[in-house]
Amino acid sequence: MTQSVSFNSSAQRLIKDRLTRYGVSAGGIVVLLALILIFFYLLYVVAPIFYGASLDKLKTIPLHDSSATVAIGVEEQNEIAYRFNMDGSLQFFDLTKNNTEYPSYQLDADITSADRTVPNQGLVAYGTAQGEVLVVTPKFSVSYPNDKRLITPSLSYPMGEQALSIDEQGKAIVKLAFERQEESAMVAAITEDGRGLLVALDAEENMFSDSLEWTASRADIPSLPQNIDQMLVTPDLRRLYIRSGNQLANYNISDIDDIRLNSVDFINSKGANVTRLALLSGASSLIVANDNGIVTQWFDVAKDGVRKLTQIREFDAGANINDIGVEYFRKGFAVGADDGSISLFHTTGGGRLVREDTKLGTSLNLAFSPRASGLLTENEQSLTFYHVENEHPEVTWQALWHKVWYEGYPEPQYVWQSTSASDDFEPKLSLVPISFGTIKAALYAMLFATPIALAGAIYTAYFMSSSLRKVVKPTVEIMEALPTVILGFLAGLWLAPLIEDNLPGVIAIMILLPIGFLVTAFAWSKMPKQLRQLLPEGYDVMVLIPVVIFIGWGCIEVSPLLELWLFDGDARLFLTNELGISFDQRNSMVVGLAMGFAVIPTIFSIAEDAIFSVPKHLSNGSLALGATPWQTLVKVVILTASPGIFSAVMMGLGRAVGETMIVLMATGNTPVMDWSIFQGMRTLAANIAVEMPESEVGSSHYRVLFLAAFVLFVFTFAFNTIAEFVRQRLRDKYSSL
Repeated sequence: MTQSVSFNSSAQRLIKDRLTRYGVSAGGIVVLLALILIFFYLLYVVAPIFYGASLDKLKTIPLHDSSATVAIGVEEQNEIAYRFNMDGSLQFFDLTKNNTEYPSYQLDADITSADRTVPNQGLVAYGTAQGEVLVVTPKFSVSYPNDKRLITPSLSYPMGEQALSIDEQGKAIVKLAFERQEESAMVAAITEDGRGLLVALDAEENMFSDSLEWTASRADIPSLPQNIDQMLVTPDLRRLYIRSGNQLANYNISDIDDIRLNSVDFINSKGANVTRLALLSGASSLIVANDNGIVTQWFDVAKDGVRKLTQIREFDAGANINDIGVEYFRKGFAVGADDGSISLFHTTGGGRLVREDTKLGTSLNLAFSPRASGLLTENEQSLTFYHVENEHPEVTWQALWHKVWYEGYPEPQYVWQSTSASDDFEPKLSLVPISFGTIKAALYAMLFATPIALAGAIYTAYFMSSSLRKVVKPTVEIMEALPTVILGFLAGLWLAPLIEDNLPGVIAIMILLPIGFLVTAFAWSKMPKQLRQLLPEGYDVMVLIPVVIFIGWGCIEVSPLLELWLFDGDARLFLTNELGISFDQRNSMVVGLAMGFAVIPTIFSIAEDAIFSVPKHLSNGSLALGATPWQTLVKVVILTASPGIFSAVMMGLGRAVGETMIVLMATGNTPVMDWSIFQGMRTLAANIAVEMPESEVGSSHYRVLFLAAFVLFVFTFAFNTIAEFVRQRLRDKYSSL
């Protein structure tokens, strides 16, 4: 009977052991699979931003007239293309398989010149032999008969069907540049007798007819070049560029009564001649094409208080360039070369995206569709429409991890600025500032937390009495349960203003507390033995409590006097004006203290367990051989516990790197690269939390945020892998103890 009971008990234990083993193994496998799935899901979302661009030919339309082309374009749905000719005609072409015939339109005017605006305006201005300008644009009306979309093209006159007088002498306009901005417009014209005119047009609404009536203000263009090849007016109506050969005259036309020639610059590539100019989306940059296939980007750069047109970067198209087609809103453009090739570039990305050999002859004109999903090209015989696959041109390895010279910046920089109120904004998606912010926040948190947590763990495990340890250890571990949003809230709304108002006192606390501890410990050791024995063994640390309270209270109380004595009454202004150190209220010091407070329990708990778990026979043997408690601690206990201590520090580091709410609420979330303890930062985790809810699903911004999550994942994986490797080495080294 006894043997039967014993056999049943053994069988039950065996079953329980196997179930436990299988359960633990299954749990580990599930965790591993979850990590692998997260890894591959992040890759799945991120991968499209690194796909290359492509051009797929969809349709070729033969041309049956020889009139020179002024402008070509495509409506938003990529169903209808249009072509403005120099003879004043407008033709529409069906890009679908329906091959619908659309009516053509013909202007009744004696046309001598023409110009097209930037693509997002979509206007064409014709200059006449009578010194007038007629502005037209294609119009696309959308209707839904029988629940099917129907687009009907027509010709529209956005500034009235009556031509606008430009030259009061009535001379023919032989060169023309035109741009419009809401209820204002600007015309630069060269007349047949060689005069340069600048005409500012302002609209006033007729109170009876609700139509716009345009009034003109005229001025002569000073210092006009001899031979003019091309003129451009910026969409903000503040600049006029006039190209004569390889020279570019840059005029400030913001005041029609005070036109100033800012500069005359040579803009050609070395050993080449300029063939074409175009304004990039946003009109801050000039794209300059050369006959050797080199394309350069230029924009104004401020140096020493003076703005100068500067070449920023160059691209190679491989052959003489005939035309430049720019995107409506992004910083991309296409060029058509003599060898029949079409190349797509993006300035922020810094390189060529795709080169397509069309085998259809020289491309004379190019135009993107409004959504940049189509490209219309023209050669001498036909129009060709391409589908463009180019969703994320601004995201490249260079844009993510190298310095980029953005428009309006004095030099190449690392910048994160993902959104703006402007449609033609240049996204700045460098991950360097927010990766730097992550490292900076973790560093300052660990500088604060690691010494305190490890010192506390060593004292609690090795020196503290067991009765006091039973109170201290659970108390510190309970701190880990505090919601980080509460810590962030307190750090942002209480700690940050407290530090700002008492900065000298806070710095004094950091200096005087360690000194106070050492002085107190020395004084305590010199006190009579009878007095020291009043405290039970292991309770010595209680002596430091009044020291901490006194030094903290005293430093805060004398802070105003220190500020008045050392910093002329305002420490913040002293730092800024005298030392050149910027001070943000929510800065790295606040984050270091708050996040360090959150990390301390993690490091303390694991390190204390590791030290306390050192076998007693090791420390007792060391003491029996004559070693002092400190020698035993340093030579035996800490070495034996070093794998656990290192793991504790790395776990704390992983917690600091991945922290979100504290850095989100306790910093200004400014993605700056500065090691100053008085400046803020933005971390990868906080950046994801702030911007993910506002990002458009599938956009470059959205996918780069997932890339930031992937980088954060790699950071923590790398830290944990290194930690495990070092822990194993330490364990192997000191296991013999």
